[in-house]
Amino acid sequence: MLPEPMLAASAPDPVLLPGWAGEPKWDGYRALVGRWSGGRVLIRSRAGGDLTGAFPEIVAAAADLPDDIALDGELVVWENDQLAFERLQQRRHRRAGAAAQAAAQWPAHFVAFDLLRLGTDRTGQPYQERRRALEKLFTSQQLQPPWTLCPSTTDPQQAAAWLQWSSVGMEGLVFKRLDQSYVPGWRGWRKYRSRHSTEALIGAVTGTLAAPATAFLGRFDATGRLQYTGRTTVLNAAARQALADELQPGRPGHPWTGWTFSAGWGSRQELHVRLVEPVIVAEVAVDVALDASGRWRHPVRLLRVRTDLAPSEIPLFGQEH
Repeated sequence: MLPEPMLAASAPDPVLLPGWAGEPKWDGYRALVGRWSGGRVLIRSRAGGDLTGAFPEIVAAAADLPDDIALDGELVVWENDQLAFERLQQRRHRRAGAAAQAAAQWPAHFVAFDLLRLGTDRTGQPYQERRRALEKLFTSQQLQPPWTLCPSTTDPQQAAAWLQWSSVGMEGLVFKRLDQSYVPGWRGWRKYRSRHSTEALIGAVTGTLAAPATAFLGRFDATGRLQYTGRTTVLNAAARQALADELQPGRPGHPWTGWTFSAGWGSRQELHVRLVEPVIVAEVAVDVALDASGRWRHPVRLLRVRTDLAPSEIPLFGQEH
């Protein structure tokens, strides 16, 4: 079986420190790929879901990999010379003929940035040893697209230059200590985002579940209670459709049952909302204006629905903007 992926905590700035390596942060789906004897292939999502049937081109390309191997990396789709996260979302649930059609229309690449197994378990080795083994794998197997080797550097100037890739959809940088082993589920890496965005859970919407107009956002506090953090601006058509495909009606005992929501900061006008199961993660663009309770004072802009993230992976209430 494939392990849980190692995770990253937020970095305050994009400076690459001595003793660390920097990699570009890709705008795609985190995934682990494994191949065993007999040609069995598994593609595991960050949250543990099985993506094997959704990406038949990656499964077919796994024939170029040796047996008993596990890679960590990012599934990406390029469209018009830009990373197209939305195409990955559209492909996520497709299987059989529909998946094959999507693979032909929006082919995925797997950007490998770590080698977790090759004959033996490599997770206990330092990053720099795993990296050398990963580079040797690409050379010895002469791997070609859809396999892509993620760049890595210890040069601060090179890492800073990668921040200029934001025009094609690159998100920022990931930092990894050279002597660090791979610890599943641990936030031992660091990530820096080029844009000021963050995540929250969707706990309610205005409009209907089939056509949501705005979304009400929340985060769990340290005690596990879902706290209200703010509301989005009016959703555009793409965001509305993406939410409509994922929203589920709130079940009895929803943490916001009986709550009222105002039309705006300082307003007494109440809005009619529909509670939804707080399991959908939204990435939002935010500013730094907070009220006394730590909520976003101004409506935030929903950038996209993050079906690749689990509720447990978003920041806690009050932890960051």
